Amino acid sequence: MKHSLRKQLTVIFGALMAAMFLANFLINSFFLESFYYTKKQEVLLEAYRILNGNIDSLGNLDDEVQEELDSLCNENGISYLVTDLSYNEVLGSQSNFYASIMKGRLNGYGIGVDKDDVTILDSNESYTIQKKYDSEIGLNYLEMWGSLDDGFYFIMRINIEGIRDSVRISNEFMKYICILGVVLTAIIVWFITKRVTQPLNELTELSKRMADLDFNVKYTSGGTDEIGQLGEYFNEMSTKLEQAYAQLMTANNELQRDIEKKEQIDDMRKEFLSNVSHELKTPIALIQGYAEGLQECINDDAESREFYCDVIMDEASKMNTLVQKLLTLNQLEFGNDEVTMERFDLALLVQNKIQAVAILAQQKEAEIVYDGDETIFAWGDEFKVEEVITNYLSNALNHVSGEGKIEVTASIHQGEKPEDQKVRVTVFNTGEPIPEKDIGQIWDKFYKVDKARTRAYGGSGVGLSIVKAIMESFHQAYGVENQENGVAFWFELQYGDIARHEPESAAGQKMISTGAASAEDEDADICDGEWRPG
Repeated sequence: MKHSLRKQLTVIFGALMAAMFLANFLINSFFLESFYYTKKQEVLLEAYRILNGNIDSLGNLDDEVQEELDSLCNENGISYLVTDLSYNEVLGSQSNFYASIMKGRLNGYGIGVDKDDVTILDSNESYTIQKKYDSEIGLNYLEMWGSLDDGFYFIMRINIEGIRDSVRISNEFMKYICILGVVLTAIIVWFITKRVTQPLNELTELSKRMADLDFNVKYTSGGTDEIGQLGEYFNEMSTKLEQAYAQLMTANNELQRDIEKKEQIDDMRKEFLSNVSHELKTPIALIQGYAEGLQECINDDAESREFYCDVIMDEASKMNTLVQKLLTLNQLEFGNDEVTMERFDLALLVQNKIQAVAILAQQKEAEIVYDGDETIFAWGDEFKVEEVITNYLSNALNHVSGEGKIEVTASIHQGEKPEDQKVRVTVFNTGEPIPEKDIGQIWDKFYKVDKARTRAYGGSGVGLSIVKAIMESFHQAYGVENQENGVAFWFELQYGDIARHEPESAAGQKMISTGAASAEDEDADICDGEWRPG
């Protein structure tokens, strides 16, 4: 096995021991001596701080300061000597013989001689810290010499020859530590091995529960060794058995949902038939009444007869529009309507539809704004895309309120690949948001949130269902979002950037329509969409 337990334990044990010995060697060889020198320099600087500024004119220290200095020197093996400017001894911690040697070295350092076997570690205007090999006694010292603020010279030194013995003793001590480490490591490995049996016990328990047909159990200890692989196989086996059981449960749930959905559709159809009957009842009654009036020549003047004819034609047109919508939705849902994919100018189509509904925007005192390039090519069935845009604009006009603003944007969404680029068209109108409980159902056919308002503007509640059917036939995304001060409906198409022609005008130019439209635009067919209460 690639991740055998025996190999893992052997590698871990060997690597741990090697790391311990290597760490011991590196620390002692590269860091211990430097650390020792650093700490001794700090001790010398502390002694210098005690001496500096505390010696009176007669060369004496206060008893408390003297006690502090002696304690520091005794603990760290510091020898010191303080002289006046004529190199006469003032204070010292050594015998007269050794003091004379230190005074001679201080004098030599002061005049710039006796610099052999010296390694300077730190230096400034007041003092110098250095390593010095004393050839007369054959020892290495760490020295600090210089002048005090009181007008005295000083020299201090610490024997550092013992550091080598300390390293040797430390290495010997570390050998015992390593032996102890081996023992501890063996104990740790024993506990680790004991822990390995815990996953095995878990697998035993899993086998017992699976034998009792409990397929929801899962191995959770993980691992990439033999036990871990065995646990994965257990999980895979229990998952497949659980899936088989879940498929039966899912089929039963789907059957139940289908029944509920069928009942819901039946209720919606009944409601739709009721609405259609109500919608057709009024225009049929009007047509019949005005037709009888014409037949009986109630009004003889031409103007009255023309008015009667206009009412009959208008009501007949409403009934025709409703029937056409139902036929369109039926063809889309049953796949009887052929989708012709072509590359067309989506931006031009959007702008033309905005111009077509300008007169309706003027009647509702609303402002329609287009924000996007003047030329954006996309792939789709141009006639059906026009139907989507018409439904979105009609929906926005029927529900715009507040600031009375409708904004249509067309933007290009970049993808990782050129074929992933999309063109998104968004129709936003200010007004009340869609209730959260209804936002997922507004695309269902015959669904109405506020039936009274829908009836007021002559809507049938199938406009957004047509949008859903068209976009799904394109296999493209669509949706709706509640925003801070209104609602935005959107849809996406494949970006038609192949052989694209750049527009002559600058991108991002806005077109604002407040109702200036031609007479032909007034007759534009506007489909409806139902989504929320007023």
